[in-house]
Amino acid sequence: MLPTDLSLARARYHVLDVREQGEWDAGHLDGAQHIPLGQLAARLAELPLDKIVVCICKVGGRSEAARAGLVRMGIEAENLEGGMVAWHRAGLELVSSVGGAPGRVI
Repeated sequence: MLPTDLSLARARYHVLDVREQGEWDAGHLDGAQHIPLGQLAARLAELPLDKIVVCICKVGGRSEAARAGLVRMGIEAENLEGGMVAWHRAGLELVSSVGGAPGRVI
């Protein structure tokens, strides 16, 4: 799945960022949900079941692990291939949790 596909049909998707807190704070997709991969199993009830969950991390490894686990549990999920790096390289917007700083990928 390409980042532009996600932005065009965003209403069908729920973006789940599985990176660590510092990575999230530096830059993330506006409207994404943040659950670090290590907390995902304990926080499954927080995910919507009426949307396709698109998992994202820095380059795709952790998000693929999250996707595979969600699919095993019967949740429709995809991995954003290339992760935040691909999103940023495509020139798509990132927001930061750090007061007014521009979003970036770390």
